[in-house]
Amino acid sequence: LTADNTQQMKQFRFLDWKVYQDSQELFSFVLNLVKSLPQEHRFTLGSQLIRSCSSITLNIAEGSGKQSEKELNRFIETALGSVYETLANLDILRINGFIKTGDFTRAKGMLSAISSQLGGLKKKLDL
Repeated sequence: LTADNTQQMKQFRFLDWKVYQDSQELFSFVLNLVKSLPQEHRFTLGSQLIRSCSSITLNIAEGSGKQSEKELNRFIETALGSVYETLANLDILRINGFIKTGDFTRAKGMLSAISSQLGGLKKKLDL
């Protein structure tokens, strides 16, 4: 590896983080759920769900580029908040019969794993 490649790998370190990869997997799952929503709810309920779910991924990525662990911690906290918001969005869809209970349960499991990983990262930073 050249010095440039090594620097680039450090620069985009989030790409190797399991929590980032898992959040991308969740996002793909959520996109498929939104595609299955009735047309009249895709923009309102669907876009809200997409925004909260993408916020998990984006905050992990953005936080990884910060100079201090304190700054990274702030983005992890925001990502954790988006985990809860995403679950609440999915619960709204489940309660109103727009997604199957099995899909809700699968997404909830994915969110739980992401939440645990973010919590572990937060403890590792010990801030």
